[in-house]
Amino acid sequence: MAAAWAKVAVGGLATGALVATLGTLGARAAARSIRSNPDPYPWDAVRREPVGEELAVDRPDGTRLHVVVAGDGPTVVLAHGFAVTSVEWSIVWDRLLAAGYRVVAFDQRGHGRSTIGADGIGSLPMAEDYLAVLEAVDARDAVLVGHSMGGFLALRGVLDVPGLRDRLSGLVLFSTFAGDVLRDAPQNQLQIPLLQRGILQRLAASDTLGTLFGASVCGDTPSPAMVDVFRETFLAQDHQALLPILAAFAEEDRYDRLGEIDLPTVVVCGRSDRTTPPQHSERLAAGIPGARAEWVDGKGHMLNWESPESLVAAVVSLSALTTPTE
Repeated sequence: MAAAWAKVAVGGLATGALVATLGTLGARAAARSIRSNPDPYPWDAVRREPVGEELAVDRPDGTRLHVVVAGDGPTVVLAHGFAVTSVEWSIVWDRLLAAGYRVVAFDQRGHGRSTIGADGIGSLPMAEDYLAVLEAVDARDAVLVGHSMGGFLALRGVLDVPGLRDRLSGLVLFSTFAGDVLRDAPQNQLQIPLLQRGILQRLAASDTLGTLFGASVCGDTPSPAMVDVFRETFLAQDHQALLPILAAFAEEDRYDRLGEIDLPTVVVCGRSDRTTPPQHSERLAAGIPGARAEWVDGKGHMLNWESPESLVAAVVSLSALTTPTE
């Protein structure tokens, strides 16, 4: 009997090793396939930081926000997503400048070159940072563009930060949500706990698994340059410090308050977004009075790089609604 169990155990180990080996080979093959995809923009263009006048905005709790401003014309304020920085606006930045806008970008507290003060990381202090940025650049009738976390915080700010809504003429919410981010989102259900335990960061540092992780935030044809810049930016952040806002994505839910928003709004979503599945954008567009939904086929969570033209078009459409005619 013991010999029989030993054979089973050895056979099980051998099967497990075979499965692991096949899994590794499959992951490497998938990563190689991603690496062979075309790059719509070269790495140096994707990686380029927004260029303009640099400002430091100091908050009462000791937070210092890094802000960049460039151009003349109607103001557009860009609010980036979780665990990235203003570098995500590399392609959109120049397009908005060329279209005649004054463009403002900032690193969210705890990201990039912005620090974390005594109030820490949470949706309210981070939403209050938005008002501080708008005031610092004297923005009036601005279009606020929020990506993922950036849109989540924009909604909190419009709803709960007095004075913020008064400085805005419209919202562009892309690849974003109003909370409840784990619902019907298998990728988030897997990745967020791994990130909270520090496992995802270690996996992302691996060339093979990191490529697959980077590709998971893209659409049907991930760009190697976009994957690399996303990974590099993601790995550079202090994820432990950011965990409270990550938890807020799941624990907070403002879908039942969307009817309070009275700003012209465009909701933009890639149909292949697995990080913030389209059902969130459907709920946003249905809940915000008068909101319009725009869908981008084949694209994922990083529309800022995958489909910058869709974001610029959304901004232009809002400007047409709010610019007085002669």
